[in-house]
Amino acid sequence: MKTSIALIGFMGTGKTVVGKALAEKLGREFVELDSLIEQKAGKPISDIFQQDGEVAFRELEIEVIKRVAGNKKQVIACGGGVVLNKINIDRLKKDSVIVYLTASPRVILERVLGDGGERPLLKASNKAEKIQELLRFRKPFYERAADITINTSNLDVNSAAEQIINKVKQVENFSL
Repeated sequence: MKTSIALIGFMGTGKTVVGKALAEKLGREFVELDSLIEQKAGKPISDIFQQDGEVAFRELEIEVIKRVAGNKKQVIACGGGVVLNKINIDRLKKDSVIVYLTASPRVILERVLGDGGERPLLKASNKAEKIQELLRFRKPFYERAADITINTSNLDVNSAAEQIINKVKQVENFSL
């Protein structure tokens, strides 16, 4: 029986903010993989990418997922690229329903620019074009991994969390 929910999707789709609200509504532990990776590395993700490269980051991601994937009754906010390594999804799927959060490229750009955080993969002169390019590449990975898909473009945080709750209730072998 699966008891956890793992949120996947591109940056800016709401994995962290929706994940926190969802965990609170369900009385579950909230786990943000990027924060655990930063703790393990002892530095921010932007520094990991800059100093050690994306491959080193992905290796840390695999280690952190291995540690948390089997835990029960949690809401896991995954990094946007978690789907690029099948071992991550295989581990998460054992105990979690995978929820793919989507948003339009325009909404993603607005959210990413609005949160003021530095996104290592968006160091480009044309951020809108870079988002489109990354989305085109990653979309099949997200879709293949997902049990449920929720478009957050026109949803507030609570509405997105409620939609997830309503959909996971319908998933066989999942226990709220």
